[in-house]
Amino acid sequence: MTIHMLETLYPHSSNYAHAVEVPAGARMLISNGQIGTMPDGTTPEDIEGQTEVVFDRLEEILAAAGMTFGNIVRFNTYLTEAEYQDAYKAIRDRRMGDHKPAATLLIVKALARPNLKIEIEIIAAKDE
Repeated sequence: MTIHMLETLYPHSSNYAHAVEVPAGARMLISNGQIGTMPDGTTPEDIEGQTEVVFDRLEEILAAAGMTFGNIVRFNTYLTEAEYQDAYKAIRDRRMGDHKPAATLLIVKALARPNLKIEIEIIAAKDE
């Protein structure tokens, strides 16, 4: 993958690329929206706990396809409150390391269940 960080565009305020180029013939993985609910059906009440669970779920999905966070091409993140951004970004940056996928962050009125604070869907690619 080629990460495009363009100096001619206004820089992102956090760990995102302007674009990611996927090579021809790469295997693609597209997830549905992952939420902060654990395998036992419980959901942490705070944004930090839910975000950690989402990243655990994404890590497991990627591993099932023989991929890691470094294979993520795009993030779509939905938060129910603007005030959750700092907590989300801190966890995302720690879990993603130096990898910079393209991304969109939206503040939405609600998710599918009232207790959910975050949902993330990803696109990943791996050049075989």
